[in-house]
Amino acid sequence: MKRFRAGIIGGAGYGGGEAIRLLLNHPDVELAFVHSRSNAGNPLHAVHADLLGDTDMLFTSGIDNSVNVIFLCLGHGEAKKFLETNDIADSVHIIDLSQDFRLGETVKGREFVYGLPEVNRSAIKKASNVANPGCFATAIQLGLLPLAKAGLLTEVHTTGITGSTGAGQSLSATSHFTWRANNISTYKVLTHQHLKEIRRTLQGLQPAFSGALNFVPVRGDYPRGIWITSYLNCDLSLEEAYDLYTSYYEGDPFTHVSRKQIDLKQVVNTNKVLIQLEKAEGKLVIHSIEDNLVKGASGQAVQNMNLLLGLEETAGLKLKSIVF
Repeated sequence: MKRFRAGIIGGAGYGGGEAIRLLLNHPDVELAFVHSRSNAGNPLHAVHADLLGDTDMLFTSGIDNSVNVIFLCLGHGEAKKFLETNDIADSVHIIDLSQDFRLGETVKGREFVYGLPEVNRSAIKKASNVANPGCFATAIQLGLLPLAKAGLLTEVHTTGITGSTGAGQSLSATSHFTWRANNISTYKVLTHQHLKEIRRTLQGLQPAFSGALNFVPVRGDYPRGIWITSYLNCDLSLEEAYDLYTSYYEGDPFTHVSRKQIDLKQVVNTNKVLIQLEKAEGKLVIHSIEDNLVKGASGQAVQNMNLLLGLEETAGLKLKSIVF
């Protein structure tokens, strides 16, 4: 018997599917139910074909209030509506993967801790509910946290390339294979919604920071993974910068600093973030990479669950990268 039980609301999408895969293989947590309004009664593998042979579970339209934790894998705006219209026992932890509670919002008296363990680990361990960070926000922040902690942030310029799964499972004009393949485009230039949570976290470490966060998101020609390159004026030498980053992330199980050139395949299908630094013409360049569906979404949600429940932080997350 496993010690804890978990449920998923919104299990038919990419984030929900990734949460299912992780929880089915978790050593300490049983997946008790997977809720889907559009697929109730269908087997999970009818939507997530790779699960054929792994589980005979069916999607459900009901909610089991006896679980320890519920993952909300719903669209932005839908998570808050769900909690407003459904009675979830106060004893049940909520981990929300949408943006509905990342800026301190509450619902029915529930308060949410921002779930970036590399800055909020102690608070997450004591929390009742967690707002999981955005995928871009996770990779960008992890590239900047050590500088903010040292009070060294100045105006930041960032380019971020994301895989097509970052757009969700519903088809759109920019997610069709025929449009995405052999193509590249920008969107929400300098206005991306993740900028608000990024600034909130950075100012928590460096309250006087008021510099611009100039972010250009790019749609990449691949399914999953995020590549971030940020740069800013910085007087640190490259060795001093590496010392700062290595010290900050010492003891963090999933964020690692590399002195060699990194590539996206090192992190795809894992909960890792890899960071590499460069110095050029007085600017510090920070590359930070992750899998947008794992550390950028469901993997980080499981990491937060582990912290909430007092489990080993890496439980269920010792995953293999695709490498080639």
